[in-house]
Amino acid sequence: MSAKEKIERILNNIDRVMIGKRDIAELSLTALLAGGHTLLEDVPGVGKTMMVKALAKSIGADFKRIQFTPDLLPSDVLGVSIYNPEEMEFEFRPGPIMGNIVLADEINRTSPKTQSALLEGMEESSITVDGETMPIPQPFFVMATQNPIEYEGTYPLPEAQLDRFLFKLEMGYPTASEEIEVLRRAEKEVPLDHLETVISIEELIVLQDAVKDVAVDDIVKAYIVNCANETRMHQSIHLGVSPRGSLALMRACQAYALLKGRSYVTPDDVQYLMPFVFGHRITLHPGASYEGITVEEIIESILLKVEVPVDKVPLHE
Repeated sequence: MSAKEKIERILNNIDRVMIGKRDIAELSLTALLAGGHTLLEDVPGVGKTMMVKALAKSIGADFKRIQFTPDLLPSDVLGVSIYNPEEMEFEFRPGPIMGNIVLADEINRTSPKTQSALLEGMEESSITVDGETMPIPQPFFVMATQNPIEYEGTYPLPEAQLDRFLFKLEMGYPTASEEIEVLRRAEKEVPLDHLETVISIEELIVLQDAVKDVAVDDIVKAYIVNCANETRMHQSIHLGVSPRGSLALMRACQAYALLKGRSYVTPDDVQYLMPFVFGHRITLHPGASYEGITVEEIIESILLKVEVPVDKVPLHE
């Protein structure tokens, strides 16, 4: 079975429980293949939890959920060492971060200290408890959800922590016809309960390794860098995209190309993914925000300004 066939099986499996969210499923799987993490910002009840559970079931992954609350402690995320009187030594009880697919629900409802405990593990793929460093099982994918920052009782993620997420996505409400289909499917049973595993963890790791073999021509690399440079010079932007953001966009494009069955990245991949990779890495000047200028509008203007490479497809496939 080819890589594209395996990926298609995962997406079709998710489609059995997620109605009208194929694009979000593709982007979530792209982030997983790229070894990144995803931040979903939207109102409660639009299917964020269902999406990550369906993804975990599709690949047979160890799924963990962390419900973030104002009183949550870092040890509730990482785990804790407990003294065993029989063995006369401390035993480490792993926290929910030690899973393959971790749902960090309402991450902006907890304190910055607890947020950092999760984000450290995301960056290093390991955690440190009582001076001992322990690796997190691979593959490791965090899908964090947050309520819009205007909601009461939220702690907005700092720029440095937002930078740990490959994508920031919004699910949005379903259309009327899609919502009717959701009701129809859930009338007598919960579709998620009948979802089956379609590929193994080992097969997923092979797919993640295959992402690194997707070719990125120098003209496409230059296109990514030119777009990133524009964010650093734009008059409405206070903080532009860092080199880590450029690297994140390239890796995301490699994973997306593999998802689409290609062995090379095109400028179209860059244009499609840039808003999801760059959007949360850009900080506007207060004056621009006051004037109603949005990050989405700025990224769109940058894509119109930066010259697109003429050679759409590299010679080497």
